[in-house]
Amino acid sequence: MRSQLHLGLFIQETGHHIAGWREPQAAVNAGRDFRHQVELARLAEAACFDLLFIQDSYAMRGANDIDALQHTARSTHWDPITALSALAMVTERIGLVGTATTTYNEPYTLARHFASLDHISQGRAGWNLVTSNNEAEALNFSRDQHALHGERYARAEEFLSVVKGLWDTWEDDAFVEDQAAGQFFDPAKLHVLNHRGEYFSVKGPLTLARPPQGHPVLVQAGSSDTGKRLGATTADVIFSAQQNLEAALGFYASMKALAAEAGRDPDQLLIMPGLLPVVAATQAEAEDKFAALQEQVLPKVGLATLATTLGEVDLSGYDLDGPLPDLPEANGPKSRRQLLIDMARRDNLTIRQLYQRVVGARGHLTVIGTPSHVADVMQQWLEERAADGFNIMPAHLPVGLRDFTEQVVPELQRRGLFRTAYQGNTLREHLELQRPAHRHAR
Repeated sequence: MRSQLHLGLFIQETGHHIAGWREPQAAVNAGRDFRHQVELARLAEAACFDLLFIQDSYAMRGANDIDALQHTARSTHWDPITALSALAMVTERIGLVGTATTTYNEPYTLARHFASLDHISQGRAGWNLVTSNNEAEALNFSRDQHALHGERYARAEEFLSVVKGLWDTWEDDAFVEDQAAGQFFDPAKLHVLNHRGEYFSVKGPLTLARPPQGHPVLVQAGSSDTGKRLGATTADVIFSAQQNLEAALGFYASMKALAAEAGRDPDQLLIMPGLLPVVAATQAEAEDKFAALQEQVLPKVGLATLATTLGEVDLSGYDLDGPLPDLPEANGPKSRRQLLIDMARRDNLTIRQLYQRVVGARGHLTVIGTPSHVADVMQQWLEERAADGFNIMPAHLPVGLRDFTEQVVPELQRRGLFRTAYQGNTLREHLELQRPAHRHAR
């Protein structure tokens, strides 16, 4: 059992709450002025966060409802690899995790991108592998429709196998660089992949040395049955959405069991749910802060956010103060969609009440209260084995991050639940993860 928490910062330009950009101190131009991202990275690194995490999608979410989208700050976001490469130059220790889809990329391209990031950052790179739950992405890649869920995951499994094979093109000591003898590398330590499979034909070799971490840290967020199996067998970190302790305990236990069934050490698979903290000196002040954010949400924005989170469903013809209707099957998000449907049924929520829950944390855990209360919840989840850490999702940035780093982090440190200084240099070292052996190691 881990005795300390791992912390990630989930960056979503102006903050995770859909109305966060309307807060007076919010960085409203964070999607255009990269200096805001630099500020966030430095704040998180000063607080000794394990990593920062940049999400991505290859299509604008909610673009079918421009009338609602115009009232949000969701229309632009940075390319993760470009942004993280820049952040590597202004940080020294914090891990740098970026989202990239296996559905609309090629393995050779992503293998080079993340290997390059790992070298540039000296061993701090991580890849959040997704299979694209935004159906609109297909239309930006010369396709008429999104691939089916099962096909996306089958492709992802082969994609990842190819990427890992490419990362192992060169053994760690392949480059002898003997100037006197005129020999740059040892040909016996070069391994050409020659992969031929159902989805890909990739010869190799990769034109880049093996990454400093062996393989960049692999993060996976799918919580459908298929997604859970992929994560349990291949991922280093699982980023999940959990609403309450009971559900989190079940998810944690099932993922650790699946990892053990796959022949893995369960301690080498970290479970890090999302957490949106709203912090203030008193419980009443914290609740008032959150209520003020909620009041800034226009009904059409709340409804559009819910519709997008459910997979671009059309709820416009239903009474906002009536129950969520039965929804047709969709080919977009599976686990998050089911989480919200279950929430609505379990708590007997109207559509309006459901979107009020969604506009903040989008199905992730929300904790509102004093620094001590937030720390209590995090400590309970760690000690009862519901989480190994959390991805912190501030409601609005940069103030929400400052609230957490200046108030909650010191409380966690006082309790001995979080580091006061980095002990290692690489992301794997921060996360206490083993460096993968080369597949051809002798």
